[in-house]
Amino acid sequence: MIYIKMAWRNLWRNKRRTLITITSILFAMFFALVMRSMQKGSYANMVDNVVGTYSGYIQIHAADYWDKKTIEESLDANQFPEEEIGKLADVKGLVPRLESFALASSENVTKGILLTGIIPEKEDVFTGLSDKIVDGNYLESGDGKVMLAEKLAGYLKLRLGDTLVLISTGYHGVSAAGKYAVKGILHFPSPELNKQLVFMNLNDCQAFFGTANRLTSYVVLLDKHSPKIIAQTQDALKAKLSESYEVMSWQEMMPDLVQLIESDNASGKIMLGILYMIIAFGIMGTIMMMTIERMREFGVMVALGMQKFKLGWVVWLETLLMGFMGIVLGSVLSMPVIYHYYLNPIRLTGDAAASIETFGVEPIMPFAWESSFYFNQALVVLVITLITALYPFFKVIKLEPVTALKQK
Repeated sequence: MIYIKMAWRNLWRNKRRTLITITSILFAMFFALVMRSMQKGSYANMVDNVVGTYSGYIQIHAADYWDKKTIEESLDANQFPEEEIGKLADVKGLVPRLESFALASSENVTKGILLTGIIPEKEDVFTGLSDKIVDGNYLESGDGKVMLAEKLAGYLKLRLGDTLVLISTGYHGVSAAGKYAVKGILHFPSPELNKQLVFMNLNDCQAFFGTANRLTSYVVLLDKHSPKIIAQTQDALKAKLSESYEVMSWQEMMPDLVQLIESDNASGKIMLGILYMIIAFGIMGTIMMMTIERMREFGVMVALGMQKFKLGWVVWLETLLMGFMGIVLGSVLSMPVIYHYYLNPIRLTGDAAASIETFGVEPIMPFAWESSFYFNQALVVLVITLITALYPFFKVIKLEPVTALKQK
């Protein structure tokens, strides 16, 4: 304890020198946190836009459905053990869907769309679909109407109450055609989803495609979305279901999105590594300057009888204390900035926005608000500080009092 008191008092004998060192560590911590928060927030936005708002973290299909994506590879809901699956740990529920492509037409305009049959109440629990209504009302069981995405409605020039004509090929090649009134207009954060989604009641969709009680997928609702829970649940589902079903995580369903995140994360880590090098050299420069300035002081203390190891230990503690103060102050300074942009994401425009939209992601840059990366960045900056603190420690250990006393 006596050494900590000595180190603390030594720090404030030269406030200017101490404040310069603390400030360099403070800004290092600040920039590392802001940069990592921005990266983590962008990745979470990508996953939420594409996975959390529609596909889900785990889906169950009939075997080979995902490769062919036709209703010929749909599963029979009457034979699916829905009740047993719903009892598995971490499974909150199952959302049944029937999805297939169709042509949507209005007057002289036609567009390919993804038609999704849903049970409105269950779908709303997972996607919060009713919150995405920007005009009209949410579907009700048996109303025989459709909801469509905002940009698709604009392209087809449809408004509430207008009639949407759907044409497709049904189960076993039967012709599928129908007319449906527009009940609601939806807005999705993902531009890609906003251009192509049409929803109707599951019974209406099964009647349209002539599939009877068949489904193309069950979306598995989870209590938590951590990678560990997703992997455990996927394994449990595979063990429970026969080989006539396939259980896929969102990473398996969307390899392009995973690759995009991994490549961006790799470049981000390189940038973070460069930032850490700048931080390390900045701290080292300050510590070296401080050590050289105090060589005569060290020489006097050793000449008066203080052991070199104990003196080096005190100097090492001084650096450690400055590191702690810089890390704490840098964390505190970054919190309001990160929290502000966590609540108010930066909206991209121009070419940057267009390039993000090509991946079906809303062009915003939110910041992540997590305790884990605060801890990780603090640990990295602390390790850098402790390594640089070895310089004055060994400088004191090798100190020659006579030579040090001759220094001015």
